[in-house]
Amino acid sequence: MTIHKEGRVLLFWMMIILVALNYLLYYYLPDERLLMNVAIMVSVILYLIVLQFFRNPVFNPPQEDGIVFAPADGKVVVIEEAVEDEYLKEKRKQVSIFMSPINVHVNRSPVKGIVEYFKYHPGKYLVAWHPKSSTENERTSMVIRDTKGNKIMVRQIAGALARRIKWYVKEGTPLEQGGEFGFIKFGSRVDLYLPLDAEILCHMDQVTKGARTPIARLK
Repeated sequence: MTIHKEGRVLLFWMMIILVALNYLLYYYLPDERLLMNVAIMVSVILYLIVLQFFRNPVFNPPQEDGIVFAPADGKVVVIEEAVEDEYLKEKRKQVSIFMSPINVHVNRSPVKGIVEYFKYHPGKYLVAWHPKSSTENERTSMVIRDTKGNKIMVRQIAGALARRIKWYVKEGTPLEQGGEFGFIKFGSRVDLYLPLDAEILCHMDQVTKGARTPIARLK
């Protein structure tokens, strides 16, 4: 387990500020032992909560052609047919994964391929499970063309708390299966738009692990 690069600066300054606040409390109120102990305990708990949010598991990424893996840690909240009208312009099988604030928030490529299309959309901050969040919230849309020519859309969607989406790709970027392509802070959702003939391997409410949980098998 490592700390993701998106959190290193924040965690450094957070540590400096918390240490400084506790030192000032000790300096100006040396006799308030109970208050000092409570402040230290709260500081440690707060720091650990933020620290776990930016954790980044270390593992060997999968290398399985034809298998679509989960792009994020979370829970499957949607499995349905839907029309993808931004780029693919056709009916697709949609699988959505909700990422709570306690999940790892690294986003990983579900397949090996090339980024054929990428676009950032500013928008609202509806709760991530809202039906309109896929089309109205701040989001990114990325289409990956895998080694067999299959096209898969992966959409990062900001939630009510997640107001900062990060991405590390552009059109033409090669992606390894399980490779990082982005990060979303503090609760969010990732949608997959798969071909209609894809065999869905997951089920509703299933807990997923990014690049480790199989989502679908492509024909």
